Amino acid sequence: MPRRVVLALVADIHCRAEIIEDLREGLMPVNDEADILVMCGDLCNMGRVEEAKALADVLRGVRIPMVAVLGNHDYHSGYVNEVVAILEGVGVHLLQGTGHTINIDGTTVGFAGAKGFCGGYGTYCLTPFGEQGIKCFINETHDDANNLDACLQTLDTDYRVVLLHYAPIKETLFGEPPELYPFLGSSILAEPVDKHGCDLVVHGHAHNGVEEGETAGGILVKNVAMPVIKRSYVLHELDASARARKGRQ
Repeated sequence: MPRRVVLALVADIHCRAEIIEDLREGLMPVNDEADILVMCGDLCNMGRVEEAKALADVLRGVRIPMVAVLGNHDYHSGYVNEVVAILEGVGVHLLQGTGHTINIDGTTVGFAGAKGFCGGYGTYCLTPFGEQGIKCFINETHDDANNLDACLQTLDTDYRVVLLHYAPIKETLFGEPPELYPFLGSSILAEPVDKHGCDLVVHGHAHNGVEEGETAGGILVKNVAMPVIKRSYVLHELDASARARKGRQ
């Protein structure tokens, strides 16, 4: 049976000059407390190169593997390629509709990750009908869902974790104004999760949401936006024994 693997989870760091030392201090215990650091978007505050460099300097102290997705703020200033290069330069594996496997003492953890996008939930989900602008809008969400679908099909690992920035369920949005729900994520992103299964889905973006919910198929979803968790990261244990007790394979 695979060993337990501890993930340190955080999103919406919004790195900027005035919080650098707090970030550094907050991440100090992570090497001893976790096996993998997982970051779910809005790593930078405005997507600026100097913000990415400042975050990279903080992350140089992290000795465990790091995996992440980008958020909408990371795209804002048009330097996304530079942001990716800077963070990958200090060992962050950034997922952009892609998968990645990390081996922890012989136990494999497969990650499928994408930023995700908007669109709404359930019967109120936007469809690609009418004007070209609407089609382009919702097709961005479908593209990321299709990428997750392809990744999950190929991840043959002991554990599987899905990373998003936008929310795949509305249950972790409670506390946000309902009018904002269609712009905070979409249930389209949950479809490949319930189709293929995984151990955990992690997202951010909803600063006023709640920390936990489940997909329609009963898969745990955690909103780890820093304003929600109110600390530098939360720990989550991947445990095959607990999964077996719940009847999940």
